[in-house]
Amino acid sequence: MEYTWKIKSLKTANANGITNAVVQTYWEKIGTDEDGNTGTFNGATPFKLAEVDPKKFTPFEELTETVVLDWIKGQVSGSYEEHVNSQIQKQIDAKKIVVKEADLPWAPKKVEEVVEETVKEPAKA
Repeated sequence: MEYTWKIKSLKTANANGITNAVVQTYWEKIGTDEDGNTGTFNGATPFKLAEVDPKKFTPFEELTETVVLDWIKGQVSGSYEEHVNSQIQKQIDAKKIVVKEADLPWAPKKVEEVVEETVKEPAKA
């Protein structure tokens, strides 16, 4: 399974001398199996403004997707990431189920017509 993460949007807040600190992220994780089937999990990860260290703060304008994804992955790890991956797998598995129309079990069985071939004997000379 190959996974791809994407940031969908961010929310920021200002407090304690910090401007545009990321306090909410919206993201998706997409899983693709070896057959090209995909499943997607949409998530949201909050960050508390009170826990932002002003000495380690990266200004909003200097953030990269990689940096923010690292923050998210740090929060979405262990059993929660297992949950995310299992939801993606369920979507993929559902796409692999073949649904076909079935005869009603109480309906009379269909009898195939038997076609008899007439064998002609060669004409006697």
